[in-house]
Amino acid sequence: MSASNPTFSAAASAGNWLANQPYLLLCITAMCWAGNAIVGRLAAGHIPPVTLSFLRWSLAFLIVLPLAWRHLKRDWAAIRAGLGTMIFLSVTGIAAFNALQYWSLEHTTALNTLLLQSAGPLFVAMWSLVLFGIRLTPAQAGGIALSLIGVLVILLHGDLTTLTSIEFNKGDIIFTVALLIFGLYSVWSPKRPEIHGLSFIAFTFGCGAACLIPLVIRELYTRPVMALDMTNLLTLLYVAVFPSTLAYLCFNRGVQLIGANRAAPFFHVVPVFGSVMAIVFLGERPQLFHIVGFALVMAGVFAASRKPATAG
Repeated sequence: MSASNPTFSAAASAGNWLANQPYLLLCITAMCWAGNAIVGRLAAGHIPPVTLSFLRWSLAFLIVLPLAWRHLKRDWAAIRAGLGTMIFLSVTGIAAFNALQYWSLEHTTALNTLLLQSAGPLFVAMWSLVLFGIRLTPAQAGGIALSLIGVLVILLHGDLTTLTSIEFNKGDIIFTVALLIFGLYSVWSPKRPEIHGLSFIAFTFGCGAACLIPLVIRELYTRPVMALDMTNLLTLLYVAVFPSTLAYLCFNRGVQLIGANRAAPFFHVVPVFGSVMAIVFLGERPQLFHIVGFALVMAGVFAASRKPATAG
């Protein structure tokens, strides 16, 4: 099909437009990651965590490789020049974060996980300050605080007093470590070599999966092997396509366009989408606190992710 074909041209134009819409890209990311949290919790006890992470990234690598191959060949010299950074990002953002996330979901509740997810922007802000001396602007700090309140309104059903009764366990500690690691990935990913987005995710997916091989081998000797039933296979297909391939393409591009600190408040949109999915798929009834919480989250995200005004 030639580039002069109207349908091809329209599709290419739409793709170019989407690639330059950071807020939409980050909303897509949040929706995919909300689904991943739900699916990961359902998979707990059926698919061992390292196995799930390894198969997720291996399948995602196979999905993107045909699309990324020509870009990889062109970008290989730049990848080799920045190999240390590429491996570091593969270990932090792909291998370590997701294996720890799935491990934590075997030990903690969905409520606790969603609450902890809201701390993501704080870890990004901390790493930005420690590594690069980048401080939050007043708007970013206020927006993060406002959206965090909105998340709490949704998760606690409008009764913030129940926050004092939440108990944290082993899974919460594991997930906190995972968020700390992902915050490091978030602030360091803009330091990657100047390569195509498909080259970046293909390399990090493949390298991240390879890094998990020793842990998978150990898990095969210490945990029951995953059953090859339809539910588990559909779970693997979902996590390989949506929270992996699609979400990371959108997230990396969003961070590239607006920076880690302005992108971080979109972590707060994840539990909002999680609540919506619970309403749609689990039959929960929407309540006033859903609407109030959603409004607070979106107001906070809008305030925190706006481009700072320049003097003059």
